Amino acid sequence: MTRPPAKTSALVVGSGPCGLMLALELGRRGVSTVVVDKKPGTAVNPQANATQARTMEYFRRLGLAEEIRALGLPRDYPTDIAYFTRYAGYELARFRLPPSQHASAVARSSSGSWSTPELPHRVSQKFVEQVLQRHARALPSNSLHYGWQLRSFSEAADAVTAVIESVDTGEQSTVTADYLIGADGARSTVRNQLGIRYGGETGVTRDFFGGKMVAVYFRAPDFYQVIPHSKSWMYWAFNPQRRSWLAAVNGRDEFAFHTQLKPEEEGADLGHDRAREFFFQAMGRPLAIEVLAVDTWIAGHALVAESFGRGRVHIAGDAAHLFTPAGGLGYNTAVEDAMNLGWKLAAAVKGIAGPGLLPSYAFERRKLGIRNTGYARQFANEIGNFLPDPALEREGPEGEAARKAAGEFLNAYIRREFDIPGITFGTRYDGSPVILSDSAPPPEDAADKYVPTASPGGRTPHLWLEDGKSLYDALGFDWNLLVMGKGKAASSVAGAFQTAAGSFGLELRVVELHLPGARDLYEADLALIRPDQIVAWRGSGEDLDVNALFRVVTGHETGAAQQTGGLALTFR
Repeated sequence: MTRPPAKTSALVVGSGPCGLMLALELGRRGVSTVVVDKKPGTAVNPQANATQARTMEYFRRLGLAEEIRALGLPRDYPTDIAYFTRYAGYELARFRLPPSQHASAVARSSSGSWSTPELPHRVSQKFVEQVLQRHARALPSNSLHYGWQLRSFSEAADAVTAVIESVDTGEQSTVTADYLIGADGARSTVRNQLGIRYGGETGVTRDFFGGKMVAVYFRAPDFYQVIPHSKSWMYWAFNPQRRSWLAAVNGRDEFAFHTQLKPEEEGADLGHDRAREFFFQAMGRPLAIEVLAVDTWIAGHALVAESFGRGRVHIAGDAAHLFTPAGGLGYNTAVEDAMNLGWKLAAAVKGIAGPGLLPSYAFERRKLGIRNTGYARQFANEIGNFLPDPALEREGPEGEAARKAAGEFLNAYIRREFDIPGITFGTRYDGSPVILSDSAPPPEDAADKYVPTASPGGRTPHLWLEDGKSLYDALGFDWNLLVMGKGKAASSVAGAFQTAAGSFGLELRVVELHLPGARDLYEADLALIRPDQIVAWRGSGEDLDVNALFRVVTGHETGAAQQTGGLALTFR
């Protein structure tokens, strides 16, 4: 086992999607990064199954979207979500969604709330981690070490010293880093040593999504032969005896099954035989299955850490927020944490960040953690407290009426949970000290509606360019200036931006965006885009102190005028 280096710029504890995305963001910028994880390698069990469209946009930014979209289900496999009394029983509701082979064409024809180059992708986390790990390991400044766990750390004014230990041998070693990031999950050693508590809601009891859950990963070669329904990505069983969901992992013979234990079942043995029994109850008939793994987890959390760190130590992902998985928001929120933190941490390591830049990570992301756990709690309450009618599986008019009523509710609910462009694209950092807001009010935050807007603090509105490429493909890896205005004045201001960016040590790409409708969409001649594709500022460029602007967005300016929006008004 290779011992991790004794010195590095960033030590990342945890190699889930959050930790690996951080390694990619830092490694792409040449920041020496050590990743340690007590696991022997990437995830073996499926874990998360839903990659949201915004996360796919981030993967596209790294050049990984096509590779990840090719994984998981076959390209022609439908990504429907469907409810049944039992998997081999009555179908109650279905939300039809396209297979991955149609994702690109559907994205190109979509607009409004779904104006994006990337649709969601249904792929198990274990496949995603393999891609992220391979690319993170290929970067020369990165060093990934599985089988090593963090034992303790101490922070000084100029560094953090961590004690790590080999899981296999107990051998200990020290790593000195400029910064330590805890992406080490719900039982985070980093968060616990910092003394940071979760706040929010936990221990909630519901008929479903509120209690002890059992996860079963299994192989069933004959599943599709005995199911009397069209294929789905996610199958839900809805009956009084055994509520559950089942996600197709590879579209052939592997599945991830989750069910909630009844109170009288919680002390029972949870071996492979009991796991089969639970599945057969949801299935509605026997089926030969090979159980690959059984695990337990707790549903009913909506928790956000009271702080996201301090000084040279920060937390992200599940270490910072813990979800009940309704809506599939936990993994995607963790990836977005990494996107927000990565460029700021790199700027701090390189000495180009002002004192306010790195702390803005906590300001921006903690608010989003509260927002997203709130949405997940809302979904969990809605479906978890909707009780199956005892007549659901009966023959005759009584059963038909019960199934019709359940179907009406579930058909509407599926769309509320899975058609969520507002949650997906509506991340906003209003009030952030490194965003220059203007007088335009941001759109209302709604789960099912995203209004494309260049109001500073939100996602860069997407456009397809004249050559058929996505605007996001034209953006550089770090800072970008979109120029919608024309003429010598616009060129002059763009040159001033490049000069100012260079003086701050920033890489800035100027993107001429003279498409019909672009100026109207952005409502400005210019828009400054951060590395995480968030609009930092927009305006006309008239009477603009570009150096003062960059002082704010890089965290050097923390004065009262900036806090009250004075600079924003000057720049608008």
